[in-house]
Amino acid sequence: MSLLKLLFLAGDFILGGIFTFRTGYIDSVPTFQTLPISINVREFKFAHTMIFAIEEINQNPAILPNRTLGYKIHNSCGITNIMMSAIDLANGQREIIDEKNCTKADTAHAILGHSGSAPTVGFARIVGRFQIPVISHFATCACLSNREEFPSFFRTIPSDLHQSRALAKLVKFFGWTWVGAISNKNDYGINGIVAFIHAAQEEGVCIEYHEAFEQTGPREELRKVVETVKYSTSKVIVAFMSQREIKVLATELYKQNVTGLQWVGSDAWITDPSLADSEGYSILVGSLGFVVSNAKIPGLGDQFVKDFWEYTFACSLNETANAHRKPCSGSESLNNVQSYFTDVSDLRFIYNVYKSVYAVAHALHNLTTCDERNGPFYNESATRLQIKISPLQVLHYLKNIDFTIGQGERVTFDQNGDSPARYELVNLQHVTSGTLHVATVGVFDATLPPDHHFIMNGMEILWGGGGDMVPVSVCTESCPPGKRKVLQKRRPICCYDCIPCAEGEISNTTDSTECLKCPIDYWPNARRDTCILKEIEFLSYAEIMGIVLTLFCLMGVILTTMVALVFFHFQETPIVRANNSELSFLLLFSLTLCFLCSLTFIGRPSEWSCMLRHTAFGITFVLCISCVLGKTMVVLMAFRASLPGSNVMKWFGPTQQRLSVLAFTLIQVLICILWLTINPPFPFKNMNYYKDKIILECALGSPIGFWAVLGYIGLLSFLCFILAFLARKLPDNFNEAKFITFSMLIFCAVWITFIPAYVSSPGKFTVAVEIFAILASSYGLLFCIFMPKCFIILFRPEQNTKKHLMGKTKVIQY
Repeated sequence: MSLLKLLFLAGDFILGGIFTFRTGYIDSVPTFQTLPISINVREFKFAHTMIFAIEEINQNPAILPNRTLGYKIHNSCGITNIMMSAIDLANGQREIIDEKNCTKADTAHAILGHSGSAPTVGFARIVGRFQIPVISHFATCACLSNREEFPSFFRTIPSDLHQSRALAKLVKFFGWTWVGAISNKNDYGINGIVAFIHAAQEEGVCIEYHEAFEQTGPREELRKVVETVKYSTSKVIVAFMSQREIKVLATELYKQNVTGLQWVGSDAWITDPSLADSEGYSILVGSLGFVVSNAKIPGLGDQFVKDFWEYTFACSLNETANAHRKPCSGSESLNNVQSYFTDVSDLRFIYNVYKSVYAVAHALHNLTTCDERNGPFYNESATRLQIKISPLQVLHYLKNIDFTIGQGERVTFDQNGDSPARYELVNLQHVTSGTLHVATVGVFDATLPPDHHFIMNGMEILWGGGGDMVPVSVCTESCPPGKRKVLQKRRPICCYDCIPCAEGEISNTTDSTECLKCPIDYWPNARRDTCILKEIEFLSYAEIMGIVLTLFCLMGVILTTMVALVFFHFQETPIVRANNSELSFLLLFSLTLCFLCSLTFIGRPSEWSCMLRHTAFGITFVLCISCVLGKTMVVLMAFRASLPGSNVMKWFGPTQQRLSVLAFTLIQVLICILWLTINPPFPFKNMNYYKDKIILECALGSPIGFWAVLGYIGLLSFLCFILAFLARKLPDNFNEAKFITFSMLIFCAVWITFIPAYVSSPGKFTVAVEIFAILASSYGLLFCIFMPKCFIILFRPEQNTKKHLMGKTKVIQY
């Protein structure tokens, strides 16, 4: 008996078929009524679908009118038999020679099959040399897209390259960035998993490990794979292998109690019903994967049931068709019979066989009707085409087919012979011994824009291990906003440390690789995930320190006003008239201005307030010190005038005193005018002292102008202090020079300590120090010069007499 078992039907055109539905037949003549003893039902259904499609086309007058399709289907098991089948289809030799046409070779115009990538790679190389088209319904190896190596190969199933990219996008879609990869050791597995790894890396997914084994390989290979899975940290495994390897692997993992994994499978095993026969089927529950779209083929199921009925009950529904079997009684029951053979609800790959047959039929139709006007054979006569049609001609027209089938599905091939990439996302939701439930949970369509590749249908997904939550499989948990990723040395890019953003920087996205610097007016919040406006700091009337300083300013104004009222009410008394009462009132007025100018330092700085605060402070203080200096000089001149023959007071009378005060003040006014003209103070945002605050302050403009104002005040104060110190021991019951000395001592001490405090104080405290210096020196002058006099006026009126004040020394009164 020949090793090649075939089914043959004569026709004008021959379609070859290579399938593997095992060997060993009940009868000596192989027919579909005499099925193999050990049958691969899926492969048998593929071959049966090919015959069904050919018969359907032969009955359709719109396709190949007046011509018929025949078939020559080989049932080949093993790579050697598959290669022999391919050679037989290429050379056209027949086992049975027809006497009526003994010279006609039955060279196939196209070959359909095989289901496996590795066998297809083997015979497609050979058949390609004869320019015979090979159309596969299940061989997905990306290597078959190589047009130089496989110039005549086509397929109605997308290439593994598309599937690998889709699997990578699927893994990324569910947030799995740390996965394991397992494949079998053949072209299908290696090429598919390598393409997946490359696509996954482009999607930012890291591969923890990649292992490969073969079902028929050494036991150590399988053991190594199991150990790797067992001790890895990734919870998601992409398995690019056939159903044979996945069943062996699942069984071994089940024996070692390795569970709770999320499996992502290739189309070669994800919907295979034989998974339910494996011992470790339970760990595959929740698996996700892509398969080609499902479809309906009207009438195909009826034929399946007829054949299956006759096969199952060993009877014949047509008494004349098979005399070797008894007629069916009609009382047979399928209630206790379960078989994948009768299931026509899942025709995913069967439909690819159906499309393959129609693709060849349309190519032959276009060729025989000369529809392909841009083809290389258009100039030949139709008669010649009818007489001699070679596989090379079919190959050319097959490259350019474009038709719709079924419910409007478009059938076409790209330049590599591949079909468009469109998959259904399926989920193994129920697997028990003998049963397998696959639910379609979404669609992947590579022809749509990238953002719409995945279309989920809303069906609930059962995850690996039977859970209802999406598994987490990452090397490192995501870095939250406010932190950035820092890669770990000698680890994949998915393994990293999360460190907080530096000062002044934020990250507002998860897993940010870098932090963004906030704009100059902004600062990160506490979580460092957003920039907020920096806090504006200035000495405000609303805060406690501003309120306290304002109260002291107003208190100084009130006290000064009260002293002025006391002096005005007792202006005719000797103690008020002593040492020029006019200077006393001018001094009280200047002290009032000193207290009031402190208020200009409080509040939000503006252009006018910045210019006013420093100039007002400088001018009023010079006016104040000029008055004190005038009083001191009066004391000295009065002492000189009391000496015999002295006429000094006529040179320092009231007019001269007024002019001296005016002259001293005008010098300060001139300094301030020059300062404001050349480079005046201006409001300034100081961002250097605090990183998270903006200090609103008045920039000095010209530092020389500021220090010139202070220096002039200091010069007058020092001169006044020297003169008062010299006059402190002059004989008199009320020597005002003593109190002026104390006031100048306080004044100088305050302003000497002010300089380092002013320079070193931060932010609003700089302004507070300046206000404190103004208030302290003003209060010092008020209390030291005027409080003793007020005390005598109010509480010691008996001492407020000319006799008591003159004592031993004559005091000049004005």
